Amino acid sequence: MKNLTILWSLLLLISSSSLWGQNSDKFTISGEVRDSTSGETIVGAVVQLVELKKGITTNAYGFYSLTAPKGSYTLKISFIGYREYSTTLNLTKDTRIDVTLSDSKGITGKELVIEAERKRNTESTDMGRIEIPIEQIKKLPVVFGEVDILKTIALLPGVQSAGEGNTGFYVRGGGIDQNLILLDNTTVYNASHLFGFFSVFNADAIKNLELYKGGVPSSYGGRLSSVLDSGMRDGN
Repeated sequence: MKNLTILWSLLLLISSSSLWGQNSDKFTISGEVRDSTSGETIVGAVVQLVELKKGITTNAYGFYSLTAPKGSYTLKISFIGYREYSTTLNLTKDTRIDVTLSDSKGITGKELVIEAERKRNTESTDMGRIEIPIEQIKKLPVVFGEVDILKTIALLPGVQSAGEGNTGFYVRGGGIDQNLILLDNTTVYNASHLFGFFSVFNADAIKNLELYKGGVPSSYGGRLSSVLDSGMRDGN
């Protein structure tokens, strides 16, 4: 019995040391991608290691993380409308690389013509999702000069306001309490102030706004009517 215990201890020691050796050969590259002018994070920027043909996109906070074996790689970061960033690094430890991308004004290239046949009027695979530019919301006429996001989305097809003095809204016949309102992934239970005449959202502080009128992704937990997902600017 004693010999069996010693044998098991040796096997566990050997297996743990081999696993440690395997894990120690891999390191993580991480960081943030921002706009060089405004300092805002860039969502959806493509980050790739050329030699490994491995890549990832930045998340909703402009953050990326890649794990790769020890070695020398070319790191490329790109986004539409920005100059591509490229650097060579020798990966021997966990490394953080924060990158700022500048816009591509002044860059010209050969004209590229893409021709394709349009079928079934399909424009997007996101069913029921509408992305509303904040700059467009600010151009619409408003009451008392105050830009109100919840009043603005009531102008969209399938969305109806709950009436004056109420910031609630109906989406395709659903109830007011069947709408999920998020601000930086935090649920907003009461989206109004001043007796319901205005919403709590400050248009100058909002960075992006998305409305799901149907086909709500499972990551939102499932709502019967709609999801209004908004994110705030990072600030300086």
